[in-house]
Amino acid sequence: MPIYHQLGKIPHKRHTVFQNEKGEHYYEQLFGTIGFDGMSSLLYHTHRPTQVKSLKEPCSVKPKIAVEHNMRSLRLHGFKIEPADDYLKSRKPILTNSDCTIVLAAPRKSLRDYFYKNADADEMIFIHKGTGTLRTLVGNLKFGYGDYLLVPRGMIYQIDFDTEDNRLFIVESHRPMYTPKRYRNWFGQLLEHSPFCERDIRRPADLETHDEKGEFLMKLKKQGMMHELVYATHPFDVVGWDG
Repeated sequence: MPIYHQLGKIPHKRHTVFQNEKGEHYYEQLFGTIGFDGMSSLLYHTHRPTQVKSLKEPCSVKPKIAVEHNMRSLRLHGFKIEPADDYLKSRKPILTNSDCTIVLAAPRKSLRDYFYKNADADEMIFIHKGTGTLRTLVGNLKFGYGDYLLVPRGMIYQIDFDTEDNRLFIVESHRPMYTPKRYRNWFGQLLEHSPFCERDIRRPADLETHDEKGEFLMKLKKQGMMHELVYATHPFDVVGWDG
């Protein structure tokens, strides 16, 4: 069952002129993961979200296959993953195929020096250790042990950790993540035998709007390549959204 949500200021009708108190226009963005046919949200930006000042040459971050065509049992010691200060450098792919990549991470510090966007895959981040706040384009979400954070592909985000001892289990899915069909009725509502229900789902809150110009570094993963873009305005400039 689709859950409608709204944060901040939005116009009464879609695709209409929307201005601030000074008569300046807000910029409407349709955010979706599978074009115009899938689930989507409408975001209203203070500035055009396409103002890129510079772009560096990308580098490959494709997982390197260590063992292939294997029939032997393997044991992975996940808690032996070495911690790292940087969020992206702490992420270690351990299993991969055409559907998804399984990643373990032990970041010591918050992701605040840059913004991150995974344009290749939806991310499911399980919090094995640590607490903090997921900061996104559409609002903030506090998390703790046992939480699953679902980040759709294309979503710009940062992570604030309250602690240094953090352990994450991450699934990067190259296909959109949905609730399993066997747990839904014809309308999409989760059934009584589902291991979770709508009550367990928390949505972003505390929408932060930054009306700032300058240089804002974005790291973007696309087709297994990591791109570095510098934006002219703060990515979190959304005044409102719904979807």
